[in-house]
Amino acid sequence: MSKFIQGTIILLFAGLVTRVLGFINRIVIARFIGAEGVGLYMMAFPTFILVVTITQLGLPVAISKNVAEAEARGDTEKTKKILIVSLASTLSLSLLFTPALILLTPYLSEHLLTDNRTLYPLLAIAPVVPIIAVSSVIRGYFQGKQNMKPAAYSQLIEQVVRITLIAALTKAFLPYGIEYAAAGAMLASVIGELASLIYLLTSFKLKKKFKVRKQFFQHIRKGKDTFKQLMEVALPTTGSRMIGSVAWFLEPIVVTYSLAIAGVSTIAATEGYGALTGFALPLLMLPSFINMALSTSLVPAISEAKAVNNFHLIEYRLQQALRISLTTGGLSVVVIYILAEPLMTVMYGSTTGTDFLKLMAPLFLFYYFQQPLQSALQALDLARAAMINSLIGAVAKIAVIFILGSQPAFGITGVALGLIVGFVLVTLLHFATLLKAISYTIHMREYLITSGAMLLTGYIGYITIKFLNFTIVPTILCGAMVMSLIYLIIMIFTKLIRKGDVQGLPGVGQFLAKFMFR
Repeated sequence: MSKFIQGTIILLFAGLVTRVLGFINRIVIARFIGAEGVGLYMMAFPTFILVVTITQLGLPVAISKNVAEAEARGDTEKTKKILIVSLASTLSLSLLFTPALILLTPYLSEHLLTDNRTLYPLLAIAPVVPIIAVSSVIRGYFQGKQNMKPAAYSQLIEQVVRITLIAALTKAFLPYGIEYAAAGAMLASVIGELASLIYLLTSFKLKKKFKVRKQFFQHIRKGKDTFKQLMEVALPTTGSRMIGSVAWFLEPIVVTYSLAIAGVSTIAATEGYGALTGFALPLLMLPSFINMALSTSLVPAISEAKAVNNFHLIEYRLQQALRISLTTGGLSVVVIYILAEPLMTVMYGSTTGTDFLKLMAPLFLFYYFQQPLQSALQALDLARAAMINSLIGAVAKIAVIFILGSQPAFGITGVALGLIVGFVLVTLLHFATLLKAISYTIHMREYLITSGAMLLTGYIGYITIKFLNFTIVPTILCGAMVMSLIYLIIMIFTKLIRKGDVQGLPGVGQFLAKFMFR
């Protein structure tokens, strides 16, 4: 089994568990502080992501790419230099941004987010900056060596610590006000990141084959060329993420103003935005752990192939990643669309957000393609093109949100439509850029078969849940099992899922490889 598939499988299972724990986390938050509290939390969260993006400077992807290339050439000294220069860069940035965030927080909450209750959730973010600075570098190092276990385990530890603390902290702070409870939820995330960093540092100390402290400052002084190589990938990657983070940061601001123009009150706007981004979007993004696992493994895999000029392997890896994204994403879209109402009821005790799920699910398949495509572009030294694509998509998204959100006929639905326009456009632009860069064959048969399988599976799932008329939980379990089985049979029969895709999976993968691929 190749390092690419092995690393993807490790990250896939870690991602699955992480997403499930993440959902438990959101359910706890929703049940303790409600839609309004979730709205406050989600208004502050984009700032969290923006700060993380600035601090990382795009170095995790750059480190992964450059370490993979150095490992392919057997250059250990180069790997050490990459690590030292990266640590020096991120730690320096964290010393600047931590006090800057604390000083700017009152202005952000009062004037930009237009809800001063976001002050305390924003302040709770500040300690995470230096933590992320170090952990992102170590993750990039391990990923470049195509050792995905430390990154996977660190994700699990972060979520377990977060979910352990989230209920206690929100409950402890809730008597002081809903804004304090939202700050408690944010603080749980920070402590989770700290626990993750401690594990990564321990793993790095045990597994590294060189001393980082030895000649540390000498490598920094002589690291100009290494810094330049890292920045060639890191800056456009940061640009892409910065664009996404800035757009996400501006999103609640634009939503608030546009809905105010449409005559929607601040509280109603906060609740609607909370239902969209805190209830519906996390459910739609749940299956994306598969694509995140693929994209994380894809950067070093393609970089390694590119270092030895193996362009056939590059196309093969990309075809494999996109086919897996297509087949898994297709099933996810169908299950979420058909079971939208019972899923929302079980997850959050409310059907609020069901309309958003049904509106966005059919086109969310484009989102599942976006990360693998962007990772491929970064590995192929096309990070700048990916950044421009992200900018175009972000501008289009914000524009559509403002135009439609300010219309009384659309309101918060216009915000959902703006999100759809953004990720569909970016995905199409990434794909067009890729087609110009490398030789790539589009197998239309795969897309047509998947579309037909989705329609048939959805129809059978709809009939099944109507016929059985069970209570909510049995409806979800039975409907999901029936749809998954039908979809899986079609995919295997048409050879869109192949033996090589599943034989490395423990348990069910071994069963499928043995009995269903004869």
